[in-house]
Amino acid sequence: MKIMNKNILNNKGTFLPVMEVFLSIQGEGYHTGRASYFIRVGGCDVGCHWCDVKESWNPEIHPLLEVEKIVNNIPENIKTVIITGGEPTLYNLNFLVKKLKEKNIEIHLETSGIGLISNNFDWICLSPKKNELPKQQFYNLANELKIIVQNKTDFNFAEVQAEKVNKNAKLFLQPEWSNRNKITPLIIEYIKKNTKWKISLQTHKYLNIP
Repeated sequence: MKIMNKNILNNKGTFLPVMEVFLSIQGEGYHTGRASYFIRVGGCDVGCHWCDVKESWNPEIHPLLEVEKIVNNIPENIKTVIITGGEPTLYNLNFLVKKLKEKNIEIHLETSGIGLISNNFDWICLSPKKNELPKQQFYNLANELKIIVQNKTDFNFAEVQAEKVNKNAKLFLQPEWSNRNKITPLIIEYIKKNTKWKISLQTHKYLNIP
């Protein structure tokens, strides 16, 4: 586990190591196109070699921020917050969830499913990684299953993961960004034959927004 500072784990979630917070448009998956406030938590144990936010991995390089202040700085007109990382489930998120609920904000979690589950998320996007598979409870609770496809073997991985997730989860295949020109046509052809899947594109990158 990359978390070295015990203060990160022992503050009951009132402080979190945060890489960045920002207002943007959700660019991926089921809620693509929705104005959302992103809270990117630092720290990740999965270590995907193609990760496009490797700078989020080490929690000790990111400041411990007061959760209540983060929530209070969310614009009043924004009603969707996306908690992402890194891997946010390494931490106790109950206090963050509580404060967001007090503002009637819809809370979305983006996770690989390796850590702690907190209650009352409105939407869980589960993105399993081969390095370390999700805990069963995340398969049970996921609203959305998003598989990153880097090569042809990932289609087999996707089908195995689809068998594990609950029957109501929306299924998405997303091309790994650096390999998108090669992989996107393969995903399109795959979905034509396997219609339970939909394609997810990182539209925020095409739009050149965060």
